[in-house]
Amino acid sequence: MNMKTSNLKVLLVLILCALLLCAAPQPLVRAENSTITTHARAAALIDVASGRLLYSSRGDEPMLIASLTKIMTALVAIENGDLQSKVKVGKNAFAKEGSSLFLKQGEEMRLEDMLYGLMLRSGNDAATAIAEHVGGSEEGFVYLMNAKAEELGLQHTHFANPHGLDAEGHYSSANDLAVLTAYAMHNPVFKRIVKTQVKTADNPYEPWDYKWLNKNKMLRLYEGADGVKTGYTKKALRCLVSSATRDGQQLVAVTLNDGNDWNDHAALLDYGFNHYPLKTLIKRGEGISGYSFVPGRTFAYPLGQGEQARLVTKLELIRENKNTRRSSFGIKGALVLQLGGKEIGRVPVYMPDRLPPEQSPYEKRFQHAGAAAYPADNWLQALGSALRALFQIGATGK
Repeated sequence: MNMKTSNLKVLLVLILCALLLCAAPQPLVRAENSTITTHARAAALIDVASGRLLYSSRGDEPMLIASLTKIMTALVAIENGDLQSKVKVGKNAFAKEGSSLFLKQGEEMRLEDMLYGLMLRSGNDAATAIAEHVGGSEEGFVYLMNAKAEELGLQHTHFANPHGLDAEGHYSSANDLAVLTAYAMHNPVFKRIVKTQVKTADNPYEPWDYKWLNKNKMLRLYEGADGVKTGYTKKALRCLVSSATRDGQQLVAVTLNDGNDWNDHAALLDYGFNHYPLKTLIKRGEGISGYSFVPGRTFAYPLGQGEQARLVTKLELIRENKNTRRSSFGIKGALVLQLGGKEIGRVPVYMPDRLPPEQSPYEKRFQHAGAAAYPADNWLQALGSALRALFQIGATGK
């Protein structure tokens, strides 16, 4: 590696550090639990846009999660697979125990169609076929699932299979499932699939098409419901993750081992919408009093009664030298928002004439190859894109 390439890599690292100043993950600021209760052994409620945990009851307790597993299965398949590729049903997938699409051995189906069967009808045969197709083997796919869990910081989660049948070392928690689903709901493919009530797909063995009705009754029972997944085994009992959107705010509710989940989810979602409405605190491009900078993005956050008055906003500027002036892309620092002494978000600030587009060409170029429609719209994706770009440039210099 020559001196010029080495200097380029150092410069890129400095740029990445400056970007992460404004994109680093913030600790979850939990809302204070109210008197709301559920029939669940564990429950959680999260705001999708901010990642704020609005309610948690035994939320970090590792538990059996049944087919809620398939949330991760679908996400990993979407991010790593070709949706138009043909999935072939092998002997391991054929006649898999539990809920099934009744796929035939040797049958082929587009990955995208099979994902609908996975999420609407909870097909264990589909889960196994998808895993073998995307991961090379079920074990290879489970490795990807656990790697994604680690990437997302899911500390109370471990997967042993892609379908959710009870197994040793297979568990998650209500809080982890809330975080996972909030992340997944930023993916437009995942979001489209889980809100679908009825889906048809080609059936090569019969004169009629497959027709799948979504098992998630929340889509028909709750106004604004748009996902996500049911689950049940004899040991896990009834499990449910639901989502709903009202007035531009999307919430995700999770219950594990809950015999009255439909009503409990309606109560949890109502509680979130009524007590923690999403409020826009910073608008992209709007002037900052006393400075010639503008915010690079709009920032919204769910706030309870009286919390907005306790918000503190500080401007942290980057210390400039000749290198950062040349390479900072106009970024000058960040607006740091705090609530109760804890940081809830950072918004990068720029010179008005250097304000980047909502999604930069840099992010588009280096976004995940398996998810062309999946923008890098959160810190995890942005960091992944930046690191992939850095290593690619380093590799070309060898």
